[in-house]
Amino acid sequence: MKNINIKTIVGTAVIALFAFACSNSLLDEEPRAIYEPGFFKTEQGIQGGLTSLYAHTRYIFGQYYYAGCQNGTDESTYAQSADNNFKDTDMSGVGSLAPGTSRSDALWNAAYSNINTASGIIENAASVGLSEAMISEARFFRAWDYFMLVQSFGGVPLDLGSGELKFNTTPSSVSVRNTVPEVYTKAVFPDLKTAIETLPEVGRVTGGVTKTAARLYLAKAYLSYGWWLQNPNNIPTYPECARTDPDGHDAAWYFQQAYDVALDGINHPGNFKLQPTFYDVNLGSNDRNSEIVLYSDHIEDEYYNVASLSWSNGSAPESFAVWFATWNYTEIRSAGGVNSVQREASQWGGRPWTRMCPTIEAITNTFADKTDDSRYDGTFVTVYRGNWDKNGESHPNLVNANGMVVVPGDAILTFLDEEPSTPITYPSGAGDSNVGAGTLPGRADWVIAPSGISRIVYPGLWKLGTYRTDNGAGLGQPNGAITRPWNIAKFSEFYLIAAEAAVKGATGSKSARELILVLRERAGKWRWNNNGNVSKVIDNSAAMITKTPKAEDININYILAERSREYYGEGYRWFDLVRTQKWAELAGSYTICGASKGDHTPTVVKREILGFQYLRPIPQGQLDRMTMSKAEKEAYQNPGY
Repeated sequence: MKNINIKTIVGTAVIALFAFACSNSLLDEEPRAIYEPGFFKTEQGIQGGLTSLYAHTRYIFGQYYYAGCQNGTDESTYAQSADNNFKDTDMSGVGSLAPGTSRSDALWNAAYSNINTASGIIENAASVGLSEAMISEARFFRAWDYFMLVQSFGGVPLDLGSGELKFNTTPSSVSVRNTVPEVYTKAVFPDLKTAIETLPEVGRVTGGVTKTAARLYLAKAYLSYGWWLQNPNNIPTYPECARTDPDGHDAAWYFQQAYDVALDGINHPGNFKLQPTFYDVNLGSNDRNSEIVLYSDHIEDEYYNVASLSWSNGSAPESFAVWFATWNYTEIRSAGGVNSVQREASQWGGRPWTRMCPTIEAITNTFADKTDDSRYDGTFVTVYRGNWDKNGESHPNLVNANGMVVVPGDAILTFLDEEPSTPITYPSGAGDSNVGAGTLPGRADWVIAPSGISRIVYPGLWKLGTYRTDNGAGLGQPNGAITRPWNIAKFSEFYLIAAEAAVKGATGSKSARELILVLRERAGKWRWNNNGNVSKVIDNSAAMITKTPKAEDININYILAERSREYYGEGYRWFDLVRTQKWAELAGSYTICGASKGDHTPTVVKREILGFQYLRPIPQGQLDRMTMSKAEKEAYQNPGY
């Protein structure tokens, strides 16, 4: 199949609702300064518009938008070098989420230009001879953008100035928000259902959307809307409206639809399937594998990647979010102050920003099973190995913890899987390791127990880490923008969507337990010990089955725990907790040690998560661009902000 390569950045894709104008990007061969409405009357314009639909995901994923999707959940909190991009969403009193600071602005700003582009394609593509299958690529992305928006902000505008879901050719600086049911039933569901009917089983291009992608998002949208209708914890919505469905269906009907569509996706996978091991899903050399249903592409080419391979300025359309979750491991020292773990462009390393860290509960509770379950090892970096030789250092060996000798490739610092039976001897302050790590008898590596994870020293995020093929024998270019695709959706989610729907009462050929077991059995199959850096061919699937609760004991909290084990750190978590209305329950407190080297005293931090905060604020930039009255703008904004 033909590969899609994003080539250049262009200006506003079309004349959209004026307040929503934003940058977009193309995949075609001709850079253009602007798309005028007439351009959509040509085949070249439609083709360029289709390309921009894929490109717009680069202005959402892999950047600061990630902070709002991940931080403030039971998975993550702010780290030592965090600014208010991270503290504002922690909900613990160190910041305040506001219209001018919420990083959900990245979604809002990118979505509306793309929605109007999609509408332009839908209205004009047939007249220039494009097939309905290609038109449905636009239908998919219009539905996808609206689904992302309605989950984040509540009801949002369907009329950009020329009528609901119409291609807008006239700048407008006023706007009216539709209700949540209107967004789902007028925009999300119809477009996705048509896309399922007309999209191909195999993508038109590598990474192109398919029936499988449309099924996945329709199932997820049905599931989310079912929760919204049920509203078990009486969370407010906006614009205010009755929790009733215009089509007369109740929440149970939508849970059943979610289950049925997800099972249909499992039974009709096209060319998608689960990878044999969890390790394979996120392995850099295996990117774009059969489990990845949708991704935002980045490649190892400056021209097509629109980003330097040697340096990143930390702005769209670059991808760099994994650096937020990377602590400054380069501060580790062996005897004599030697920098034994140097910055490297590899999946365990990369550029450290120390902005966001895991909670201790994520390490000890979510990933309690680190023996049979491979997902902890396939998610985190827990062992930092000596690589000083790759920088031309002449030392054949170094002295490390307990005065013991280490050579390149040996463990220099290890985050232990469990609390050791022998207490760790921690130094006062940074100590000889320079990062406050301790020692255990007979070990040459510095060590930190799970209870000692802090805002400044914590396990890294391997699954999203840097992957490059141009390092040679050296350290490579760890400061360049990430050249891996950002995975947006995975085939594995069909099983968890169906399982969640089953817990909510849907019935069918597979129970929630049977669906979950597919992923848990896979998690028990190892082929590589990532942090041990050795082959590990072992099948623990039988043990994983034994450890799975009985069918009657599987509830929503267990489903959410499984989702965290599968998708930790991928930006799913805020949406999962908001959809199920479990955010305050599961993330209302967390434990972490402090922001100073050598601080290994766990502290419980309380969060205050209020009902109105289950919606993100409409971005201040949107309000500023509208010419409506102050009262109208206040009514447009979500309550509480």
